[in-house]
Amino acid sequence: MKLPRIKFGRPQQMAGLLLLVFLAECLWVVSRQQLSQQDYRYAECGREMWERPSPLAGYFTTCGNLNGDGTFAYRVAGLPLTLQRMVMLGADKLRKPENRLYAQGSLHGSTWEARHELFSVKYLLHLPFIFFAIWLGGGLWWVCRRLFGNEGGFFALGLYCFCPAIIRSAVTPNNEVLAMWGLYGLVYTAMGVAHAMQGPRRKWRPRIALLTLSLGLTAAAHLLAAIIGFVMAVVWMMYLAQRRRSYVMQILVFSAVGALAILFASYAFRVAPFSYVFTGGGARFWFALDGVRRFFLNTTNAPIIVATLVALLLYVSIRRCRYFGNTAPLVMVLLLFPLVTTQTVSQPWVWALPFLFTFVGGVFADVLEMRQRKMFLALSGTILLLQAVLCVSLLPEIAR
Repeated sequence: MKLPRIKFGRPQQMAGLLLLVFLAECLWVVSRQQLSQQDYRYAECGREMWERPSPLAGYFTTCGNLNGDGTFAYRVAGLPLTLQRMVMLGADKLRKPENRLYAQGSLHGSTWEARHELFSVKYLLHLPFIFFAIWLGGGLWWVCRRLFGNEGGFFALGLYCFCPAIIRSAVTPNNEVLAMWGLYGLVYTAMGVAHAMQGPRRKWRPRIALLTLSLGLTAAAHLLAAIIGFVMAVVWMMYLAQRRRSYVMQILVFSAVGALAILFASYAFRVAPFSYVFTGGGARFWFALDGVRRFFLNTTNAPIIVATLVALLLYVSIRRCRYFGNTAPLVMVLLLFPLVTTQTVSQPWVWALPFLFTFVGGVFADVLEMRQRKMFLALSGTILLLQAVLCVSLLPEIAR
């Protein structure tokens, strides 16, 4: 397998600039936040997963069964603190016994007890989730640029970077941003595998491995997101594979087995807590319009709502907008927005946002190639500018 050459031209620079703005927004919010009880909970549970799993029978940590949500966010939150603690204790052992600082100190205790020894706890807790949000933004731009060109990619990324819901999910430890990252990557990786199946088999393996990893990490974040992603992977791969459809189920079965192994590893290969994945009801769901109302009745999302309504009108009225590249993300949006979980506290409507921005970016990219280009170019710029202003003005409220 040959790695593709990375070209960092003008489009990549502009996308990088937008992601830097997004990073600045998130860092500004984090700098004005105070560590909450929930932050300490994620840190403590994550540290226990890496350092010392709970001795309580049937439980993975002293946090119980983690409210039914996945282990991924806890591990992401706890890993930087565990690494810092290991480095500090390792450096301390290089000192003479009489000069050691942490021999019987609070660094051996909980995150709360060690808060004065550990430094930059707030940033160590929050930066990994910001990193995954930036990673998702880069993936969103890459997908949209490949499908719709530079204009569609920039418009979708701009909406993503100035969406208050995205920023709110990126600046606190939670599984929502990780499930959103995993589900988007899982769906488009499955499409990539289906396209690769039209070529030589040597190109299948790395993509299948990536599909397995995406499915496993998504399941570690939220089981419902992984199930939805797996089902939709079956649908899209069957549609795209054409003459190679007989291989689709074989690939997905192997990916599912590999994903289960990754999920088992996230529970440190302990059978008792891993069994809760199947008995805890984390994937139970129903349908309601709570998420739709929460997003589309929020005035801070007004420019995004206008862009969505315009895109839907154009999709219905213009034939050239109705093709697979636009239809697939629209189907995902219509599937995810009305979902509500009944056993765990989560927000599946947030998972739909990258697909919504992909759909809007694709439709606007299509109409920018028509005679009305100037009008829609002005509309796109106005939408992005207004959304940016609203988002920046809302940052102090997000930080509270």
